[in-house]
Amino acid sequence: MAEHYDVTIATVRPGAHPQALAALDKMLVGDSNLLACWYSDIGALNRILIIHKSADADKAVATRFAALSARNLLGIGAFITDLSLDTYVPFDFMPPLRPGAYGPCYEVRSYVLKPDGLAPTVELWRKSVPGRARVSPLLAAMVAVTGAAIRFMHVWPYKTYDERARLREKAVADGVWPPPGGPGHLVSQQADIYLPAAFSPMR
Repeated sequence: MAEHYDVTIATVRPGAHPQALAALDKMLVGDSNLLACWYSDIGALNRILIIHKSADADKAVATRFAALSARNLLGIGAFITDLSLDTYVPFDFMPPLRPGAYGPCYEVRSYVLKPDGLAPTVELWRKSVPGRARVSPLLAAMVAVTGAAIRFMHVWPYKTYDERARLREKAVADGVWPPPGGPGHLVSQQADIYLPAAFSPMR
């Protein structure tokens, strides 16, 4: 299987994310698999989203078990109020995620699909993403293969909040988004805005 991604979402106590990010900076230093560490600014607040690249499922499970068994969970156990650990597989037409300056405003959209919705959604996106990408790039589109099903996450980077609003309106006005028929495969949608931690490789 192609490269996949381990996505951790830690919810921390209100007002605690600066201390949690400082602790994560120390915890994650030298982690060559780290792709992103972002914190929520709009939407579901007090969340920290961490993305690691992974090509070894057994190693990923062992790493998660070790983290859950540690006395100080992820180095921020004192701050955590909720935690999810999931593995995502990218849509097969998406290029791999790599460190770089894409944001700093990341719109993370999490959708739940109907039971038969994944295959048609991938095909609709395969056809529609090139047109949408001419307005602004799609950074990630991937489906969770652990936890509650059927969830997929897509990430859109923007320079500013205002740019996000302007380009989303343009994509709709140009008729290039959303994919025709795509919303019919959805059960629910959530959109959150994340900003990168100072040490995040994707920033």
